[in-house]
Amino acid sequence: MATEQGTINVSTENIFPIIKKFLYSDHEIFLRELVSNAVDATQKLRTLAAKGEVSGEIGDTHIEVLLDAEAKTITIRDRGIGMTKDEIKKYINQIAFSGAEEFLEKYKDEASIIGHFGLGFYSSFMVAHTVEIVSKSYRPKTKAAHWACDGSPNFELKDGEKEERGTDIILHVAEDSVEFLEEIRLDTILKKFCKFLPVEIRFKDEQINNTAPAWTKSPSDLSKEDYDAFYKELYPYAQDPLFHIHLNVDFPFNLTGVLYFPKLTNSYEVQKNKIQLYCNQVFVTDSVEEIVPEYLMLLHGVIDSPDIPLNVSRSYLQGDPNVKKINAHISKKVADKLAELYKKDKEDFESKWNDLSVFVKYGMMSDEKFYDRAQKFCLLESMDGSHSTIEDYKEKIKANQTDKNDELILLYTSDPEGQHSFIQTAEEHGYDVLKFNHPMIDAHFVNFIEQKLEKASLRRVDSNTISNLIEKEESLESVMSEDDQTSLKSLFEEAVEGSMANIELKPMSPDELPVIITRNEFMRRMKEMQAMQGMDPAAFPDSYNLVVNTNHKLSQQILENADPDVQHSLIKQLHDLALLSQGMLKGEGLTSFIKRSVDLVGNE
Repeated sequence: MATEQGTINVSTENIFPIIKKFLYSDHEIFLRELVSNAVDATQKLRTLAAKGEVSGEIGDTHIEVLLDAEAKTITIRDRGIGMTKDEIKKYINQIAFSGAEEFLEKYKDEASIIGHFGLGFYSSFMVAHTVEIVSKSYRPKTKAAHWACDGSPNFELKDGEKEERGTDIILHVAEDSVEFLEEIRLDTILKKFCKFLPVEIRFKDEQINNTAPAWTKSPSDLSKEDYDAFYKELYPYAQDPLFHIHLNVDFPFNLTGVLYFPKLTNSYEVQKNKIQLYCNQVFVTDSVEEIVPEYLMLLHGVIDSPDIPLNVSRSYLQGDPNVKKINAHISKKVADKLAELYKKDKEDFESKWNDLSVFVKYGMMSDEKFYDRAQKFCLLESMDGSHSTIEDYKEKIKANQTDKNDELILLYTSDPEGQHSFIQTAEEHGYDVLKFNHPMIDAHFVNFIEQKLEKASLRRVDSNTISNLIEKEESLESVMSEDDQTSLKSLFEEAVEGSMANIELKPMSPDELPVIITRNEFMRRMKEMQAMQGMDPAAFPDSYNLVVNTNHKLSQQILENADPDVQHSLIKQLHDLALLSQGMLKGEGLTSFIKRSVDLVGNE
């Protein structure tokens, strides 16, 4: 049996150390590359068989990954097209000459080939000190071939012993890579990278992959139950998704996939990196920042594009024109789907709005084109649970919430429980109050949407007295004389001296609270935005307005009481109650308020 020895056709003798260190950042990729090559060999055989170029039935074509921890070997065995000695010399010994590329060019209209480059096989040297190939071609009357290389440019090629068609890649695992001899480690890698390969993969006599995942099928062949089942396959412990979007594009780029809108919690940040990128059903990465718009990174699911190679890098993605087109297409598809769902069943869409609103609002702030599309389905939710699009809502409140300057005023709450008394007052005046209370998105969205609205502004319901929030031509008159108001203001200034309060006397309805705290809308927003961004909010002073209702009976009682201590105590109590309603009473102030309250109750 003739043995041939030679030198691999490389441009430098240092190619193998370079491969080991730089070809892939993660050494576990070797298994993806070798199994992908095995899938290629199998797909080639199937293509040739379909063209009548293979004699007889091709039979079983599953791929096996075999582990022998004692012998320290990993074998990837396929029953595909196989290779002769000449083909091994051509495809293995000439690095970067890709057999897949040549085959793809010949059968480009009929073959589905993963590999588009020739270095994948050599990733085996990242974990092996020696690699063997034992292969037998599908062609009749051909001998098996055996190739071996110890990681240097030198190889040995001779006739081999193999009865069945196909190829065995045998890795003799190096001492620094013995972690890959653990069964659970290989199982984890295979299920990560090969879970959806189109050829059956077996490890430890178990099939580890779904050869026909949902995104490879026609939407007309799938039911909602099929999509939900696939979601559970991807994310076994997740709640059922809200709905899905099936992607299927073949021009001007190739893209398939299924994206899901998940149910979100307020801790949604931890759910990023849930979209998986595949290339012809081979897992590439779950870091898809360049491919999927940032505001859709919270989506779950799969996208598959043969136009993105397996050796993908972020710098490659940033410069690839196809990636930009894919990004824009995904954004449009999502917007179209949301518009379709809203038009088809508004009630169902509204029931999901709490989860959808994060995606929609984030998208509107991030992408002008998405903003234009989203105006059809972006909803504003009122305290009574009703929903309206922005334009519909403006029409709804126009008659009652337009101020004396002909400006439309949208009232909102960021804390329905904490701001309940202010909401109640607004509703008693016939005003509608919106809910903008998502902790991560709404503080930003309020500022954004206000800039987009013409002759309209948003005002938080506790930022001023109700008559100042929406100023009308008519105004209430105070039942107090000018002198009484001056005296009352002096009493309040003395009682709250040392606080950050600016005292303001205002005639309001006797049914409103005697003392209200308001804060400048702009300053409050800036302070909240700084706090959300982890910045020091101390740059904005924590001052507030203490608005005293001169038409409330308690204001009159304070003036009429002859005991200065009682006057002081009542004012302090009203001030603290106002602070308490805004969540501003803490520490020593809260302790003093509790003690004073007990004393006041005891004196009744």
